[in-house]
Amino acid sequence: MSYDDSNIFAKILRGEIPCEKVLENDYALAFDDIAPQAPVHILVIPKLPYESASQFLQTASDLELIGFHRLIGEVVSLKGIHDSGYRLIANTNRNGHQEVPHYHVHVLGGRDLGRMVL
Repeated sequence: MSYDDSNIFAKILRGEIPCEKVLENDYALAFDDIAPQAPVHILVIPKLPYESASQFLQTASDLELIGFHRLIGEVVSLKGIHDSGYRLIANTNRNGHQEVPHYHVHVLGGRDLGRMVL
């Protein structure tokens, strides 16, 4: 697959579409989801063009991997959801119902999220 740089997250990263930024570092951006499914619903995206979790995990540099995951941890702390609990979701490709072809993690919390889908 080749990366589609017209996707909404690529446009957000280029500043063509605004977002409600939560946190940012050299490797990732965290922002509020526009259709939140929980009181806390933040998206975390890498700044470079990765389409899927597997592509990111297999090809990103160590610094990118660390920076991305550290930002997730900072979001959890900033939003105060560590102690009560939270969920990280990364939908991937068609069967995973990935809606935007840019790797991203949903950080959800702020209420009981129920059991996982089995």
